[in-house]
Parts: sequence; structure tokens; C-alpha cells
Amino acid sequence: MKASTNLPQIPSFSIGLPIYFLTGKKFIYQTMFCTYSLVKHSKEPFQFIFVDDGSFDDEDIAYLKVKMPGVKLVLKEEIAQNLNQFLPVEKFPFLHHKRKVYPHIKKLTDIHTLQDYPYKIVLDSDMLFWEEPLEIIEWLKSPVNSIYMLDCEESYGYSKELMFELCGREIPELMNVGAIGFKSDLINWENLEKWGSTLEQNEGTSYYLEQALTAMLISGQQSKILSRKDYIVNPSPEQIKNSVGKLHHYVDLSKEGYFKTAWKKTQ
Repeated sequence: MKASTNLPQIPSFSIGLPIYFLTGKKFIYQTMFCTYSLVKHSKEPFQFIFVDDGSFDDEDIAYLKVKMPGVKLVLKEEIAQNLNQFLPVEKFPFLHHKRKVYPHIKKLTDIHTLQDYPYKIVLDSDMLFWEEPLEIIEWLKSPVNSIYMLDCEESYGYSKELMFELCGREIPELMNVGAIGFKSDLINWENLEKWGSTLEQNEGTSYYLEQALTAMLISGQQSKILSRKDYIVNPSPEQIKNSVGKLHHYVDLSKEGYFKTAWKKTQ
């Protein structure tokens, strides 16, 4: 966290390729290291859009504007207006409840109700780039359908039989939402409300609900699937040590490698 304050300025351009993060006070340092590692390995201009998880204060906002000139901040007041307009609580009680108890759902509700870019790619903060992500850049320049990473093991938290029964389409295998892009109007919010509540009623709550719902949303599309050898979820100690691949998503046991080793190698 201390080291992140010593990073050089990370530019964000209004005409750049838009990349979204759901982030907040506890995660700013990780988001900054992720964006820094990206601009370090690419000459493309990016527009970084930070969507407030509800925890930003005035100090955080002022800090980000200095460290990331041009960064676009979507703050909780704007988010609340969007939700009132597009997802009124009386019509979407399940989604509003989940926002209070399960912040991951905000990657859908808070980002995809923004009326800016029709296609949006959302990155998790606990990732670092080690080479230029040409496949992501290519998709951002000419987005079509969806793009996603492959998980190290399938983690939807719900049976694919129930997921298929609800959405009526074959569920993609091994989808991971560390890097996920699709067109916002792909989301039928009434369906999402029904799917989420039905999944929980039948099979309980799950940490992976957002991943399951996203898999259902993009099911049936001809998606761009990022190579597992280049875009690595839960990299091994050896992969971390040698910076194998283009992008690492530090989940599960690989978090130790992130906190002890990986971030230092971006310097």
C-alpha cells in the first residue's frame, strides 16, 4: 500500500480505450498497480474508469486525481441516480438487497447501468500485466459479443443444470470474470433479478453468484476466449517467479505470491 503511493503518475485519456474497475478505499493500491502494469507494457492510450464501491471519500478522490491524471471517477451519487432510474428498488428488490450484502454484484448493476460506452470490459484489481494484452486491446478497438478469461477450475457456485434451465442456453465452461467484456444492453435486468433469486432459493447463497450470472448472460455467444497460457488465473509460484504469460489473476493461494513477490517485480 505504501509503495503504491510512490508509483509514477498513471495517465488516463478521454479518447483512450475504456477499461472499468469496481474499486474503493481498500483496493485503490491494487487497482493502481494493475493499471500501472498495463501502461508499462503498452503504448496504447487507455481511459481508466473507476466505479466507486461506496467507500471513496474526498481524500481518496483528490489523491486519485493527482496520481492518475484524467481518470474518470463514477461516484456513489451518480450510481444511486442510475439505479433509481434503471433499477428501481420496488421492481428489483433482490438486486438491491445483494448490493448491500454482496459487493461483487455491483460489477453488473453499478457498471452496466452507466450510459457511456455500449461495450464495457471490467477488470479485477488483483491482477498484474506482464506483457501487452494484444487480444484485449484488439477487442476494445472492435468489440463484438464478449471476451473473458478461463478459470483454473469451474467456479459458478450453482449447478449448470439449474443455470441452463433458467437461461435456456448452454453455459460456457470455466469462465472467469477477472477480465470480462460484453455489451451492456445484453443484460435483461428482469431476467437477472429472476435468475439470481431463483438460484439462491434453490441452491443457497454463493460467493460466485456474479460469476454464475455473467456466464448465463453471455451463454450462447461466440465469445473471444483468452488463452489460459497467457491469461493465467491462480498462477503457480513458478509462473509468478518467472512472470509467465501476459496477465496474472491472483486468486486463492496465488495471493501469497502477489503480496510477497509479484507487485515488486512491476517496479
